[in-house]
Amino acid sequence: MIRSLAACLSMGLITVFLSTLVGPLSGQAYAAPTNYKDVPAEYYASKEIAKLTESGIIEGNEQGLFQPDVEITRGVTAVWLSKALKLRQPNSLNGFTDVPASSPYAMAVNALKEKDIVQGDQGRFSPEEPLTREQMASLLARAFQLKDNHMNIWFKDEKAIGDSHFIDVVRLKQHFITEQLEFMPKNKVTRAQLVLFLSRAISTVTLKDNELPLDDFLRGSAQSSFKSSPDGKKMAYLKTANNQTHIYLKKTGEEASETRITSLTNRDIIGFLWFSNDKILYITDMYGTEDHHIHVVNADGTDEKDLTPFDQVRAQYMESLSYMRGHEFDILISMNERSSQRFDVYRLNVKTGAMEIVAENPGNVTSWLTDLYGEVRVAMATDGINTSMLYRETPAQPFKPILKLNYGDSFIPIMFSFDNSQLFALSNIGRDKLALVKYNMNTKEMGDTVYENPKADVTNIIISYQKEAILAVEYETDKVYYEYLDKEYERLNVMIANKLPNQSYQILGNPLPDTKVLLRTYSDKSPGAYYYYDRKKDTLDKIADSKPWIKEEQMAEMKPISYRSRDGYTINGYLTLPKTGSTNLPFVILPHGGPWARDSWGYDSEVQLLANRGYGVLQMNFRGSTGYGKEFKLAGDKQWGKSMQDDITDGVSWLTQQGYADPKRIAIYGASYGGYAALAGVTFTPDLYAAGIDYMGPSSLFTFLNTMPSYWEPDRQKLYKQVGDPEKDKKQMEDRSPLLHADQIKTPIMFAQGVNDPRVKKSESDQIVLALRQRGIDAPYMIKNDEGHGFQTYTNRVDFYQAMLKFLDNHLSK
Repeated sequence: MIRSLAACLSMGLITVFLSTLVGPLSGQAYAAPTNYKDVPAEYYASKEIAKLTESGIIEGNEQGLFQPDVEITRGVTAVWLSKALKLRQPNSLNGFTDVPASSPYAMAVNALKEKDIVQGDQGRFSPEEPLTREQMASLLARAFQLKDNHMNIWFKDEKAIGDSHFIDVVRLKQHFITEQLEFMPKNKVTRAQLVLFLSRAISTVTLKDNELPLDDFLRGSAQSSFKSSPDGKKMAYLKTANNQTHIYLKKTGEEASETRITSLTNRDIIGFLWFSNDKILYITDMYGTEDHHIHVVNADGTDEKDLTPFDQVRAQYMESLSYMRGHEFDILISMNERSSQRFDVYRLNVKTGAMEIVAENPGNVTSWLTDLYGEVRVAMATDGINTSMLYRETPAQPFKPILKLNYGDSFIPIMFSFDNSQLFALSNIGRDKLALVKYNMNTKEMGDTVYENPKADVTNIIISYQKEAILAVEYETDKVYYEYLDKEYERLNVMIANKLPNQSYQILGNPLPDTKVLLRTYSDKSPGAYYYYDRKKDTLDKIADSKPWIKEEQMAEMKPISYRSRDGYTINGYLTLPKTGSTNLPFVILPHGGPWARDSWGYDSEVQLLANRGYGVLQMNFRGSTGYGKEFKLAGDKQWGKSMQDDITDGVSWLTQQGYADPKRIAIYGASYGGYAALAGVTFTPDLYAAGIDYMGPSSLFTFLNTMPSYWEPDRQKLYKQVGDPEKDKKQMEDRSPLLHADQIKTPIMFAQGVNDPRVKKSESDQIVLALRQRGIDAPYMIKNDEGHGFQTYTNRVDFYQAMLKFLDNHLSK
């Protein structure tokens, strides 16, 4: 095994799943004392000694002493370990020449030998010899089947570790059974030290009272993304088999007719849609590279093919043209096949695979829009900072600018009106919140405001092409709400709501069909279920639970909250408290990614996992988050590590003032921008947090901007306005780049990164980990070779969350 730091940071590791040998250590009563005269309450391993004594795994002597600082022998170690594993009586007591059947160690030593946990030397076990630390590592690694979880670790004295024990010592640290920088492999192990290590090893494979299995939170939905065929006769949905997502099909109303129609194994399905009653289109990704491909498959599973089989090219579905004569098998897609920075529009035949370009990107177009007849007539273009709307009357004409937007203003075209003369768009021009407006394409002027909410941006609209009407608009404050613009649709929702009291739901697909309505319920405590509502019969029939193993009564409430920032902004967020308590709790601060995004109310498996393990969780929509208007979003410009971070810090202060959090047991954890916020938190407020976890977060504002994906290039100047200009704002960006202030970090911090990440390159994590280790600071670093911006593979997610929970437990427990 290569031991150099640089080599370890780049080496690929094999994905495995951490298996277990033991069950919960409860249900038995033991007479062994728990209070030893020589183990005071303040002793470093007192809790662990008491716990393992109560479990009957260890015991003291007849004088009521434990002798914690006495070196432990190999024989006593075998006895403790065999009890911890609850091993059965061995078949033979003659495994070692120096451990006779009459020895008090014979049962334990031979039971361990039969499980290949202990090994002798030329037939001898040497039970009275003291145990060394590297020998202990090998015993624990074998006993608890500690596998390689791709955690890159570091010991200052790794050269002193014997070759036969090196991998086992690494496994001990990969699973946070030790976090020492110097392992001192040849040192003898004391009784208390073994208890501490053994207790941590046991905790990697056992659950405490009321803790649910990790698998409950991490495995994918049993069935999800239900979509009805256009004629309503068939239902397609996603289902996971052998940790691979596939599309399944069944006849509507026939539960036993399920058929798998996809067969890909080397790409991940990230979405699908019905093209017709007989064909399904689906989108895939490969190892997190975000080179999305568009595929087609017949509803009977035949003729499955990749329609955009190009390497390092991203294809995006736009719309179907099948309603037009002569284009029955055509769709429109955008794709950066000509240039990685530019997305052109192509017409693609899903039957033949034939493709032709219909709108060529000159280099500054960031999005396209078609009219009601599938003609590309609108383009949004950028000069790097400001945006213009381009328009053409016919495909034969050139695009010309008809609307110019200043930086900060938004105009998001959604669709042409049903007479093809106007645009419906979301706009905040001349106002703070995004509103649904009309834009007249003939006069080139802004038209009526259809709907505006004074508290939040409009985020979506619900359309009926059958009625040629907008039925409702969606906005989000503490939760998602709807403003109904159509009386029939409003009555439909009232009827459904009467069937689902106190539940949130979303109508899927055609919003006003003749009879059946497909919908999905959701809440903060449930991932929801899929239903059919029959309008004529006024009946509600469940199709499937998304995750039937999740029980609402076992989940924690996600409560909307708000607090004031130090400069007067209202910061909205969500507070989740474990069911075990509400005061003086260990807490995880969870800033969202983006940062131009927001947290929302609903079921969050990550939040529920943390709450189930006894942690409170605070999520906040700091300035720069979306949904709260123009002023609030722009207030985040060039405030990475400054006011945006202050909003997070103010949330921590609010938590402690309210009595929810123990100020000595608060961790900060986030992904993407949230990972940066975690780094900034432990760098610029080093006394605030007891632990930090950076999951694919930028460590330097300079290198982050220098390595962004090529298709972000048209928005580079805009990013300079939002993050900072490397030349004009050099000093400010230096001040807010954690990498350049690594000397201020003293909080224990864990890192995780996908090798294929196109947004936050692996080098962002590499450089901060190296900077910390060069200062002699530990920095456990999980690297996954087959992942991109976030871990998608089930086994990788298990590795990450097992490590994260162990890391938090080590640093946030009392």
